[in-house]
Amino acid sequence: MPPRPPVLAVLAVTVLATLFAVPGGRAQTPGPTLEDNLARLSEIMGSLHYLRGICNTNEGDRWRKQMESLLDSEGTTPDRKARMTASFNRGFANFQQAYRTCTPAAELAVKRYLDEGTKLARDITARYGN
Repeated sequence: MPPRPPVLAVLAVTVLATLFAVPGGRAQTPGPTLEDNLARLSEIMGSLHYLRGICNTNEGDRWRKQMESLLDSEGTTPDRKARMTASFNRGFANFQQAYRTCTPAAELAVKRYLDEGTKLARDITARYGN
């Protein structure tokens, strides 16, 4: 007769399997929160503010103004406003360190961030909008 596994080990495995069981056999992980999405959108805007400036798009402060509008509507608490501002500044600083002039890689980053930002803004509006 094979040895029996310890009762506690069997119980632990059963409980864990029950907690993580979902249809399709995969554990579901929650999507990003509104805070996560706002931070990412803020970082994208900071990145675009820098990159569009060096790529001579003549947009001026368009992305900074977009960020100000986002802060006016979604910076509902001092903590949230500070996190969003820090994300914007991080996006700006990251590209400022990497690029001094517009390059094909910078132009590609602009395209990708415009696409991601558009999708993210739509998702935020659809999920959390009134």
